[in-house]
Amino acid sequence: MTSRIPRDSRLRLVRPRPLAAAPRAVNQRRPRRPAPRPPEGTPAPAELAGMARAGLAGAVRLARWADAALGPGRHGATADGKATLSDATAERAAADLDLSVAQVRADWDTARLAGLVEVHGDSARPGWRLRAWDRDDSAVLRGWVALFDAWSLACPEPEEHEPAAVAEVVSAMPQVLSFLQLSAGPVPVEQLLDLLQQRVTELRTERCEVAYEPGTGRPAGSPAAPAADAPLAPLLDWALRALASVGALTYGGGQATLTPLGSWAVWVKLEQICVAAQSPAGNIEQSAEDMLRGCAQLRPNAARAEYRAWLAARPVGSAVTELIDAARGDDALLRGLAFEALRVVGAPAEPDVRAVVAEPALRPYALLWLAEHDGVDPEDAHEVLTREEATWLWVDTAAAVADHGEAPMLVRHLESAVQPTVPQLLEEVRAVGHPRTVQVLVALAAAHPDPALAKAVRRAAFQVHTGG
Repeated sequence: MTSRIPRDSRLRLVRPRPLAAAPRAVNQRRPRRPAPRPPEGTPAPAELAGMARAGLAGAVRLARWADAALGPGRHGATADGKATLSDATAERAAADLDLSVAQVRADWDTARLAGLVEVHGDSARPGWRLRAWDRDDSAVLRGWVALFDAWSLACPEPEEHEPAAVAEVVSAMPQVLSFLQLSAGPVPVEQLLDLLQQRVTELRTERCEVAYEPGTGRPAGSPAAPAADAPLAPLLDWALRALASVGALTYGGGQATLTPLGSWAVWVKLEQICVAAQSPAGNIEQSAEDMLRGCAQLRPNAARAEYRAWLAARPVGSAVTELIDAARGDDALLRGLAFEALRVVGAPAEPDVRAVVAEPALRPYALLWLAEHDGVDPEDAHEVLTREEATWLWVDTAAAVADHGEAPMLVRHLESAVQPTVPQLLEEVRAVGHPRTVQVLVALAAAHPDPALAKAVRRAAFQVHTGG
């Protein structure tokens, strides 16, 4: 008796669909929330974009100079052939643009933080926002918000203060900015300092770093954190100067006032948090793992909105660390979703993603992330993987489908394998050594409608299980 499908039936080579893109039940769709309106008096987007263009004019000018002078094939490239801002390049830019070397370096840093220039290792290239700068207001505003998010990198942090104290101030500044936004006018620095001290105390209490008097519920005095005695006034001064340097506020005369751009950006962040807080899973308050599980049933656009809101509510560095820790877990679905969330993070996540390339379980995901970050078309990014890496990723994705998807979806996943035949696929799957290989093959055998193919898959699962 012969099978309806030959044993070496060719598999169609199609690009696998992201698991999150699979059709969901109609009752899983959330009703659209009416588009929120910014506070009264907020300038129109076109006017805000004009302000951002004016504030970033120097960075744009330098980025365009670098594109023209240092781009591939240009005669004016640096001696080492790399588009990096070496001392010689900085001096050359200063001469060409009639600027000081210090101003060139400041504009270069701003261009990087705003996504106008993307640096990868020892080379750089123009960011997509630079290409769209003159015609796309949304690209301009996103670039400015990226700079706003990176305000703590805009000015060197005080060297005399403990890193823990600096981190506490960075974590507390969103509340200070929210207060400035609600005040809608100048606020004395003394008032902001009181608010900062309250928020830092709350952060230490949440980490159980404040000693309490027995039976009173009141702090006994000094928190247990090493940074407890650090004076906050100099750190607040640094934070306000850094925010002023990116155009988020004006600072002087003992007062601080949000600029229209700064007020709008704070409102955007608060709105993102509100959207997430209204989601069924309450993702804004969740750990990365629970947030990803809450997003697993959402369509891609809705999931990305949740990622953005979750990220907006916490420092980027700790958020990236938490997402990568979630990716290291046993749930393959969360691994894929964690890297989708890291795509929303963008450039700030690059060092952490590069750091996990050596981890076998994360390597294929990290390589795809880096390829797309380097400008490779997502449809072609899989070409950066070796045959073994692609096979490992196929098994990992199959494990996610087996755990969270439906049988027909697992059968369709068979078509995304790089191997041209089922026997080759089974041979290479057995060789790749994925810890979920047996479970994936058993689930595929149970799901596949062809008896002969299912039998071959079950045999392969048994051989892997017994070490044969």
